[in-house]
Amino acid sequence: MDTALAVLVGAMTATGVYLMLAPNLLRYLFGLILLSNAANLAIFAAGRLTRAVPPLVPEGLDVPPVPVANALPQAMILTAIVIGFGLLAFTLALVVSCYRQLGTLNSDTMRLAEPPAAGGEH
Repeated sequence: MDTALAVLVGAMTATGVYLMLAPNLLRYLFGLILLSNAANLAIFAAGRLTRAVPPLVPEGLDVPPVPVANALPQAMILTAIVIGFGLLAFTLALVVSCYRQLGTLNSDTMRLAEPPAAGGEH
């Protein structure tokens, strides 16, 4: 199971980086999503998938009985999902703004395009 997850994380990371290197901003956005999900899956796999009992300490004991599930990777993934969603929303707003102002999503043609004058011409 760990080997399959490692291969999946590697494939998702490689695909995400490939998409982020494309000159199209929409592909960049999809690559960012894929890379974020690959990082979440890597954290999840590092936490060792197990069907162990929840990490609860029974009354009268100082430590939980062995084996218990590790809750830290799950908490880190929840935080990473929220941060990734915020980054996605910000990047999507930038892509929409670029398209409205420049009329293209291709970064090669964005360099050649001149933005319209802000205050109009007098």
